[in-house]
Amino acid sequence: MHYVIGDIHNENRKLQNMLKKISFGENDHLYLLGDLFDRGGENANPVGVYHTVLGLEERCTVVRGNHDQWLADYIRYFMGLPERKQGSCWPYVYESFAMLQRRLTPVDLLQLADFVSGFPLQEKLELEGRSYLFAHAMTFPPGKWKKKDHYLMGGQDYERFARDGFPGYISFCGHSNTSDFAVFPGRYLDEENSSVWRNEKGNVYMMDCGCGFADGRLACMCLESGERFYE
Repeated sequence: MHYVIGDIHNENRKLQNMLKKISFGENDHLYLLGDLFDRGGENANPVGVYHTVLGLEERCTVVRGNHDQWLADYIRYFMGLPERKQGSCWPYVYESFAMLQRRLTPVDLLQLADFVSGFPLQEKLELEGRSYLFAHAMTFPPGKWKKKDHYLMGGQDYERFARDGFPGYISFCGHSNTSDFAVFPGRYLDEENSSVWRNEKGNVYMMDCGCGFADGRLACMCLESGERFYE
């Protein structure tokens, strides 16, 4: 089976519970829609998320999120400073870096930054006669090049994308909390304002259900069956 999971935001416990809930096995494949890191509150465990994803190896494809990019950029900036200047460096806006720094060596931190930088901005899958696109904020038809931030943050055509998608493709994205999509033509597939959202044309799915916030959930969907799971 092929599963898609929305933004994780440091919540490794929810990720681990989700993998158990879907009985993720050796023949399954997982697509993560980015923003593995930052936020999470008391449940934040960026090292746990990192190790969990590493352990999935070739059974997992991750597309890069804006928070992942920011963290990798900060790690490289900080580690590139002379040690005498690191103490006065401006702090990373989220706790992720401090938590990682306490548990990982400098070499491991740089390896994490390289790991994140290796995530593609967009991934494509052909499955059962359907063409799927996965990106963090917004997808684009293959071959239509866009700047990095369009995939990470969305572009000026974001509202049109959410409404119409792209002919011939089914897109899965995270980034924006699904509670923001109540104003767009479409529907929540489960609980109103806090579940996976799909546009009226059925070719755009939004999967960020607020994981990382106190009242948020981690969302997962099976491509073959359409079944949704929440943690």
